[in-house]
Amino acid sequence: MATDLFGGILRDKGFAAWAAKRPVRGSKTMANRATRDEIVSVADDLFYRMGYEHTSFADIADVVKISRGNFYHHFKTKDDILDAVIDKRLADRRAMLDRWEMEGKTPEERIGHFIDILLVNGEKIKRYGCPIGTLTSELAKLSHGAQADASRLFTLFRAWLRGQFVALGRKADADALAMHLLVRSQGVATLFNAFQDQEFVEREVAQMKDWLRKIATEGSEAVGGTARIRI
Repeated sequence: MATDLFGGILRDKGFAAWAAKRPVRGSKTMANRATRDEIVSVADDLFYRMGYEHTSFADIADVVKISRGNFYHHFKTKDDILDAVIDKRLADRRAMLDRWEMEGKTPEERIGHFIDILLVNGEKIKRYGCPIGTLTSELAKLSHGAQADASRLFTLFRAWLRGQFVALGRKADADALAMHLLVRSQGVATLFNAFQDQEFVEREVAQMKDWLRKIATEGSEAVGGTARIRI
């Protein structure tokens, strides 16, 4: 029986063909991870468009095209999927903020990216509202235990915006400015969804950009110990 250079036995062609068809070690784990990621991605989209409460296991499974048994292999409950969706949204937003940090040369430019979300994601916001605001609002109405976790998305933006305003030289009122911008952007998103008015959004974005330019050129101000926010 012939051997190879390392002393191993040379198998016949039939064995070689069988070996070539065997799954590579770890491929099953990779496939499971890909399926799980697809479930989470589909659930993220359906929770946004249909709402968490009105999205069922069947809705998600139909889009992913997997059996109920395979579905339960990855997630036992819809709350488990919700937790994964929130984690995905957090990871996606962190990646977006990192990208803004690289693309924006100044804090003003980086904050401008945040304001521009209303235009960049305009069509989705027009139809379904803000993905963060709608989820936290729905979970609050349901008194759902994950509402606090969903609110971490707002906390992420709040902390990031606060850091940008500090970099603009507004350390004393950075958090107040961050909250002001969050409130205004959420209000614009809600009214855009309600009135479907593109000109309104474009006007509001322009006004927020003007406000931001003023903030960038002013020093921190305080009146009676309370930060003054000029709109």
